[in-house]
Amino acid sequence: MAEARADGRMRLTLLGGFLGSGKTTWLRHQLHEGRFPDAHVIVNEAAATPVDDALLTRASAVDVLAGGCACCEAKADLVALLRRLCDLRSQTRSDNVRLGRVVLETSGLADPGAILEVIRTDPVLVHHIVVGETIVCVDALHGLAQLIGEPLGRRQAEAADRLVVTKLDEADPAGIGRLVATLKAINPAAAIDGAIRGTPVPAPSDGGEAAVELPAIEGGSVAPIFPTRLTLDDQIDWTAFGVWLSALLHARGDDVMRVKGVVRTPAGRMLLQTVRKVVQSPEILPPQEEREDDTIVVIGRGYREADLRKSLERFAGVKERGDLSLLRRAS
Repeated sequence: MAEARADGRMRLTLLGGFLGSGKTTWLRHQLHEGRFPDAHVIVNEAAATPVDDALLTRASAVDVLAGGCACCEAKADLVALLRRLCDLRSQTRSDNVRLGRVVLETSGLADPGAILEVIRTDPVLVHHIVVGETIVCVDALHGLAQLIGEPLGRRQAEAADRLVVTKLDEADPAGIGRLVATLKAINPAAAIDGAIRGTPVPAPSDGGEAAVELPAIEGGSVAPIFPTRLTLDDQIDWTAFGVWLSALLHARGDDVMRVKGVVRTPAGRMLLQTVRKVVQSPEILPPQEEREDDTIVVIGRGYREADLRKSLERFAGVKERGDLSLLRRAS
């Protein structure tokens, strides 16, 4: 039975967090465990090529907003989609089958506060949707650096009703303590949970560590973050690709914040993900013939898209005029 509210409005859960914070992994586990039953999931990705929706097969329904953040470039698309869901709900007579919950997983570059403002100020949505909870995932490895150096990372944490500190098994206790203490300082009202690969674990403690004093950050003081889509040819040399990726992360890991994609390898259909300089363990995915694979998205700043493409070609040894190009420019 769909979740009901006394005022008749649909409940929306907003899931945010910076690039690579583990939002999809966390949501995937919640769906697997039967939480958010019958929820309609909306996945927002800044890149034009969506990846995360391939991992949320447990959701009863999934819509994708790709090619821009729901708080800015894709704002109109978000409003149109939510209005459509409200219309469909209004046309459903039985409370037993009416859509009761929407879960919006935002892009890692989205500001949850701005999305909440979109819903609250829209003359239609405000009467049909109530925001039940804003959940923000924070990476135990990189979260503190993001709070210090990324205005967006700080705004995301400040907007949360609940903060989920992820990757607790990968960070040292003192670093976790400083992160937790800092999160408490900037958002004392938020509940703090813990998670490892999406599985809930006991909430992390500050361990007596002091909060880090965060510097003032001017909104325009950091270079913009942008996605680059790289499409891989089916003749790719995977050894050469691995060398390129390792070299890229070693040299520019602070600028390349996220790499993700689904690629078809001799070992099977594989999920590829990195966060900063950390390469996550590959995961073999079940076949999905309708999806366009062999595309990776690199999200970062401080480099030119053309140079990124040339570097892959150089490492792969691509001839200027040959049929075995590893990289095709995306349309």
